[in-house]
Amino acid sequence: MSTPHHEKNIVTTDRVPKAIGPYSVGVTTGTLVFTAGQLPIDVATGKIVEGGIQAQTRQALINLQAVIEAAGSSLDQVIKTTVFLQDMGEFALMNEVYASFFTSNYPARSAVQVAALPLNAAVEIEAVALLP
Repeated sequence: MSTPHHEKNIVTTDRVPKAIGPYSVGVTTGTLVFTAGQLPIDVATGKIVEGGIQAQTRQALINLQAVIEAAGSSLDQVIKTTVFLQDMGEFALMNEVYASFFTSNYPARSAVQVAALPLNAAVEIEAVALLP
């Protein structure tokens, strides 16, 4: 039995900050898009946005959306997200903003508290989405 061959394609976009290490912001293969964790970095300034967990969640999701769209998909095609929080006590505040980006047909989600995130961010979000 042979297995289908799928190419690995690197996603690039100038709508998000450049990767801060040896990784791609997104990769597609077959019918799937895999994103790297998106930090709440403003592409214009190259810095973490100010304003607390809600502002940071919004920016991380804007960046996530940009990567998914650059791959040829959209947020309504996201099947799984992982949210990394520096403080699980901020979950409800993060969730309010998250719910404004994912309004129906919700993806599966995991949320975990981590000891630290790059650039001392409060949140980082990654996703897997379908390519239409």
